[in-house]
Amino acid sequence: MQRTSLYILAALLCAISVLPVSGQTKADALELYRSGQFTEAVDVCLAEIADQPDNLESHVVLCWALVEAKRYEEADTWAEKGRTLSKYDPRLIEIQAEAKYYRGINDQSLRLFQEYISYAPNGSRIAPTYYFMGEIYLRLSKFRHADMAFSAALQLEGMNAAWWVRVAYAREMAKDYRYALDAYNKALELNGNQQDAIRGKDRVTGLL
Repeated sequence: MQRTSLYILAALLCAISVLPVSGQTKADALELYRSGQFTEAVDVCLAEIADQPDNLESHVVLCWALVEAKRYEEADTWAEKGRTLSKYDPRLIEIQAEAKYYRGINDQSLRLFQEYISYAPNGSRIAPTYYFMGEIYLRLSKFRHADMAFSAALQLEGMNAAWWVRVAYAREMAKDYRYALDAYNKALELNGNQQDAIRGKDRVTGLL
């Protein structure tokens, strides 16, 4: 009986040793990304894709890590490759929009952020998406559009002092000084040391 048990145990160990490890590798790449080890996450994902080119999850994590590593052109390229596997994957759409934002490709970035909102109206990146759109509108000197985009972001994350500064600045540029002052004051309520808010408040106060 004891010998039979040993044979069974040996067989189980052999079976475990030949199980595929792709799932474990994916988890490692995601864990590396979450722990801020972006270069290492990139390397793992590239190895996964070399082994399995149609691995969508590896493309997603790769692009996330590339953006965090500030390798924006590579992120843009890999997001485009990933979208050949799943054209409407909202994660790839959003991260490609971010990559293009950091590259200064404003029109394409804006279009992709709008696509993300369309495909994932309750997605985890909705608030940052509206924030990025606000920044793009500021770049384009579309200040009222920027106000609306930042306001939408703040509807979702109203405790973000930095975003209150940005909506205040958009209103200031649109010459809506009273509402700009309200937003600067809100930013200072959340963070009294926010220097941009202090300077902005001083500017608009002198214009009222």
